[in-house]
Amino acid sequence: MTYKKNKDNIVIFSLECENKKENLSGQNFTKSLLEIISKLEKESELKGVIISFTNNSFLSKYDLDSLIKFDKPDPCYEYIESQNAILRRIEKINAPVIAAIDGSISGLNIGLALACNYRISTLKKGAGFEFAEVKNGILPGYGSIARLTRIIGIEKSLNLLLDSYRFNISEAIDFGFLDEFVSSKEDLIKRSIQCIKSNPNALQPWDRDNFEFPHGDAHSSKNAALVSVYPAMIRKKTRGNFPAPEAILNIIVEGSLVDFETAIRIESKFYTQLLMRKSTKNIIIANWFQFKKIKSGASRPSSVPKTSTQKIGVLGAGLMGHGIAYVSAKAGIDVVMVDLSKSNVDRGLNKINNILQGEVKKHSISKKTAKEIIGRVTGTNENSKLNGCDFIIEAVFEDQKLKGSVITEAEKNILNDKVFASNTSTIPITNLAEKSNDPEKFIGVHFFSPVNRMKLVEIIKGKKTSNYTLAKAFDFAIKIGKIPIVVNDSRGFYTTRVFERYAKEGMSLLKEGNHPVDIESAGKAAGFPVGPLAVIDEISIQLLADIRDQSINELNVETVSKSDDPWNEVIDFMLNDVKRPGRAHEKGFYEYPKNREKYIWPGLAKRFQSLQKPISQKEMVERFYFSQSIEAVRCFEEKVIESDIDANIGSIHGWGFPLFTGGVIQFVNNYGLKKFRDKANQLCSMYGKRFSPPQLLDSMIKNGEKSFK
Repeated sequence: MTYKKNKDNIVIFSLECENKKENLSGQNFTKSLLEIISKLEKESELKGVIISFTNNSFLSKYDLDSLIKFDKPDPCYEYIESQNAILRRIEKINAPVIAAIDGSISGLNIGLALACNYRISTLKKGAGFEFAEVKNGILPGYGSIARLTRIIGIEKSLNLLLDSYRFNISEAIDFGFLDEFVSSKEDLIKRSIQCIKSNPNALQPWDRDNFEFPHGDAHSSKNAALVSVYPAMIRKKTRGNFPAPEAILNIIVEGSLVDFETAIRIESKFYTQLLMRKSTKNIIIANWFQFKKIKSGASRPSSVPKTSTQKIGVLGAGLMGHGIAYVSAKAGIDVVMVDLSKSNVDRGLNKINNILQGEVKKHSISKKTAKEIIGRVTGTNENSKLNGCDFIIEAVFEDQKLKGSVITEAEKNILNDKVFASNTSTIPITNLAEKSNDPEKFIGVHFFSPVNRMKLVEIIKGKKTSNYTLAKAFDFAIKIGKIPIVVNDSRGFYTTRVFERYAKEGMSLLKEGNHPVDIESAGKAAGFPVGPLAVIDEISIQLLADIRDQSINELNVETVSKSDDPWNEVIDFMLNDVKRPGRAHEKGFYEYPKNREKYIWPGLAKRFQSLQKPISQKEMVERFYFSQSIEAVRCFEEKVIESDIDANIGSIHGWGFPLFTGGVIQFVNNYGLKKFRDKANQLCSMYGKRFSPPQLLDSMIKNGEKSFK
């Protein structure tokens, strides 16, 4: 932090750290800020204070390292109150305090800005503000809710807080979060000084005797009607699994009916209650600590220097191919997109352009930027154009023979050194690498659909994949803004194997006679984005059958084994008896009428007769969790995956395993290894061997291990 006093007795201190990787929130931040406050309090002729915020300010996250360690409410509450007291001291300084903001701020930066008397920002392109803590299952902190509601009112505060909405400078002015903006950084301090001279009164509005809430408190007629509908809205959205929104609503309502000091204490009370919940700790661990480790390269070979992909080749212009081309071009990488025919290439280019135009329409990018992005993509039906690419990704249909021939033909025309990757979701990478000239430089890079929206990339090491190749794939994924997890080779790898269990358990429940509506409701109640039957329709029932049959053929498994799995009867019925392969054909488990919402096909309930005593929603939810967690443990047992962090983050960002559980392996940890194993055995006796607990659990329990690490 810097501290300077000008000739007008105005102190300017900056929240910028020389080491941009350093994070001084927590104890170090508290110590530094307290030193400055003590110094300000001793200034005898202080006329004003300017706090300079920049895009590179280090104060962005609440002290999650400290907060996550609290397991008892009283010490946690005392700690939060001690932090709140720091900002109250700033508000008690007998001089106006100005927040001079240059760029985006979030987290504690916003909390500190709200404690200032006046907030001014530069009109910086792309700058925005966000209460990011809500995404981590916690509250903004530092009394931010009590201050925000007293500055902009209840309705606007709810809009900004509940969805962790990122708002730009123009919106910040409209909301009342910002008081004004200036055109340049040079004008920022100048205008801040003028503001201090024009507004010598340092008392905050809420510390005045005549303070009234903007647009009324929670008992006003307008707000009373508003807050009365919010509990049902929140419950519908969160299903009770994400407690932060409910806490925010309670804080706003209760805090608006009392004085400011009491409102701060109410906020601290709810904050403490949230932090004592297992779901909150799960969210923080996954969203902050584990996510940060992945992004920092925990699964990347540390011996390999950082690599940079300049030009990629994409083989295939279909659903996955054009998506990969788009995200690569958007990241500034030149792309050669190859397909068999000119018409296929043109369709792929049109798809990319449609995505870009959608971004322009949403004002996410400018027309100029869209033109630059599409300009980086060269579409062709000639493999010779791949020369010069340092990274090539095959993205054709999920068929081993087809992929093998595409790899062989492409490599005939590539003269330069390169890394070759396959975007496969099931086929062993080692098998595909046999078709490559250089298996050491062959790797799996499994994207998720739609590529432009899904963040996860599963990187699969073949038996001969080198560390350099792995590092190259990892760095590429980071460059295009994806979240890379690293797994070892196996059929279906990690994500497909585990995710399939959700879909298949849904079909098993259907075969047992549970009503399809109940099954879908249970999936959503469990915290998944959509029900298992809807998921299957999206990925295609036909594709599930093709993958199944291909696996049987390639592994030389007798087809009679199909009868061992209850979902196979459902797949065969849908494909062979009623010809309903999925959404792409406008009929699957759901009907897809034009200009109307989809609905479950009535024929399902007729074919799979309802049970007289259907199992409870709680039991269905439990089966969804256990079917996936057991398969994840099997992946550990087989060393397909070796990191609990990759396993958890992969499950959350790959297929939407509920964030509040902490991920598929954290679910096992929270349940307890022994208790989990015993429950799995119980489910196995009731529903079949797919619930049989892996031997790894017995070994871990015998060795006294308490969790996966």
